[in-house]
Amino acid sequence: MTKKKKMMLTLGAIIALGICVALGNIFLDSYLKRILNLCAIYTVLGLSMNLINGFTGLFSLGQAGFMAIGAYCVGIFTVPLAEREMVYYLEPMHPMIANIQLPFVIALILGGVVAAGCAFLIGAPVLRLKGDYLAIATLGFSEIIRIVFTNLQSITNGALGIKNIPTITSMWWTFGVMLLSIIFMFLLIRSSYGRAFKSIREDEVAAEAMGISLFKHKVISFMISGFMAGIGGGLFAALLGTVDPKQFYFTLTYNFLLIIVLGGMGSISGTVISAFLVTAGLEWLRFLDEPTKLFGREIPLFRPGLRMVVFSVILMVVVLYYRKGIMGQNELTWEGIKQFFKNIKTKWKNRKQKEVC
Repeated sequence: MTKKKKMMLTLGAIIALGICVALGNIFLDSYLKRILNLCAIYTVLGLSMNLINGFTGLFSLGQAGFMAIGAYCVGIFTVPLAEREMVYYLEPMHPMIANIQLPFVIALILGGVVAAGCAFLIGAPVLRLKGDYLAIATLGFSEIIRIVFTNLQSITNGALGIKNIPTITSMWWTFGVMLLSIIFMFLLIRSSYGRAFKSIREDEVAAEAMGISLFKHKVISFMISGFMAGIGGGLFAALLGTVDPKQFYFTLTYNFLLIIVLGGMGSISGTVISAFLVTAGLEWLRFLDEPTKLFGREIPLFRPGLRMVVFSVILMVVVLYYRKGIMGQNELTWEGIKQFFKNIKTKWKNRKQKEVC
């Protein structure tokens, strides 16, 4: 397949996605749009975690902290000035930021930049650690951020959180950012920096012997991951219209870890597929948490918590058959799609021939 044909197919896929988003905005109800928006946001957050864990080979568990930074930046600077007294009713907002209101796009980018800055401050000393030690250190950072936000009453409104955040109802915001994140990730991984990240993942000693600066590339990867997580957190806050510290417990990071492990550590397309499957699957199985009657009698099995049990069993089955995730370290390519349909066509022909014989 020629490069020109691949470009045309990719452009066609982007146009098709745009048409689907436009139709979704018109015909889908608010519930379905909310789920799809959440899928797109989790895709961005999954890609941010896959960059540091899957492509660079570092075990980081600090995504919830970076996500909180982006969410609070959007919450603090987008709440209308007239409504801030109702939000900060226990303690007035700090005078330095009380009269600052930013457009959503500026606040979103600011959240990503602040998250990247914090990633640099944390990554400089912490990235010298490896394995479980790095995971514990980044997990601790995530909890520190949450506790700090809980106690900064005049800035973050403490445990009460920030309400009345202008919400985004259009799918263009989330799917637009998702598409930009996917394109950026593909370009990054195919660049010299991406090849350096992969070499660090495979063998740090060999990478350093080839002249790759381990510290520099680890910090760059950590900062880019933090920036993307901050952007995802800002979209999350704008989708819900409220933000508070309880939303960013360390368990939230495990959701993103689940997405990248299920999709494939080191696979962009695997992360996208997994983000939609996990998010939509959890919503689809929600009926298991509600009491259900059969022939007029209530089934005792259906109760709160059954959804996660069933979902965990499904994940165990998937992991048993796909030990490296759905995609492994492979990507969904046009050649692969063409070969897939070619194999199906060949099997169908062989089956027809056997039936005739």
